[in-house]
Amino acid sequence: MIDGRWYFPDPTPMSRSFNRTILAISIVLILVALFGGFGPAGVSASQSDGAYRQMGVYEEVLHKIQTDYVTDPNIQNVTTGALHGLLESLDPDSSYLTQSEYASYLEHQHEGVAQVGMDVSKRYGYGSVISVIPGSPAEKAHVEDGDLIESIGGHSTREMSVAMIRLLLEGKPGTTVNFELVRPRKSEPDQLTLTRTSVTPPSLYQQQYENSSILYLKPVVLTRDRVDETIARLRDMQKNGNKKVLLDLRDVAEGDSQQGVRLANAFLQSGTIASLQGQTVPTQTFSAESSKFVTAAPLVVLVNHGTAGAAELVAAAILEDKRGDLVGDRTFGEGAEQKTFTLPDGSALMLTIAKYQSPSGKKIEDEAVTPNIAISQSLGISAEDESTPTPQEPRTDDQLNKALEILKQKNA
Repeated sequence: MIDGRWYFPDPTPMSRSFNRTILAISIVLILVALFGGFGPAGVSASQSDGAYRQMGVYEEVLHKIQTDYVTDPNIQNVTTGALHGLLESLDPDSSYLTQSEYASYLEHQHEGVAQVGMDVSKRYGYGSVISVIPGSPAEKAHVEDGDLIESIGGHSTREMSVAMIRLLLEGKPGTTVNFELVRPRKSEPDQLTLTRTSVTPPSLYQQQYENSSILYLKPVVLTRDRVDETIARLRDMQKNGNKKVLLDLRDVAEGDSQQGVRLANAFLQSGTIASLQGQTVPTQTFSAESSKFVTAAPLVVLVNHGTAGAAELVAAAILEDKRGDLVGDRTFGEGAEQKTFTLPDGSALMLTIAKYQSPSGKKIEDEAVTPNIAISQSLGISAEDESTPTPQEPRTDDQLNKALEILKQKNA
């Protein structure tokens, strides 16, 4: 539903002749998805032959559905479902948008939309919360990273692309969105209604530990301004008596990959930070530049399941270049570049064309980043208690405590 209207394929039955037309168009669209055009230019002969054989299989399957299914099917719906599945079988971020979905997507891109404060992707076939922005409506409703969005407005997210899930969560300020949330510790989904608002990430959070010898920084987002602010604080740390750094990237999911590279470079004087590689994208290697290096202070980085995207580039570089320790949980796994292809009928493909790799060559989108010191976050509740903790209940931050313990043992 966009501003009170749902955008799903029209279920009106079609004539046999029109069904055959849709069948032909669907095959052409899948060729576009596979080849990026209406012919196999730039594709090897073996790839072309294999793809056309699969088109033959797809045509046969559609024919059997059309002639033998229990009722006369809506082939347009069947084709739309097939295209959704085709793209989402590649990775969670690749999407197919119907003509109406893409039109709505373009319309809302140019509007000042409000949010509920959740970064989302897809996992296990459903919408998944990557992280929650502090102070947002989602945080006030105790939504947490790892929660699954089962449905939005009564419609299952299993049938939606990531782009549409994100779009449906946005809207005009003051409007509400209804969704079902599956929490790890509860057997039944929670029915939530949140009011959309303008969500502003909090400022850079700073704290000092161990008689000011340890500087704790939590950027929350990795935008250019926030990374500038973080780097400036690192440059001033010696003036304030800080000798060690604790960088908290937990639940940092917003930001630009280039800013992640910049922040990593502040801690790395040399070595590879990351690389970007794709079938049609020339490989780019991002190396540390000595001119952008800021500090060699002992470093520990905190990560969790809500660490995603640009923050994962930082974490992977720090770990694999042996610059510091990573403490916490395995990260989310979000590190790719997408390109939008508009199709002749007004629909669109949002296709992953390249993936970021760690210094050792691991694709972050596929493998995420695993800390060398694994510590699960304590929620401060017993396993038998399924209730959600209230804001007043103290939570033991085992990950923070472990990071501080490690830093205390490092020589400045």
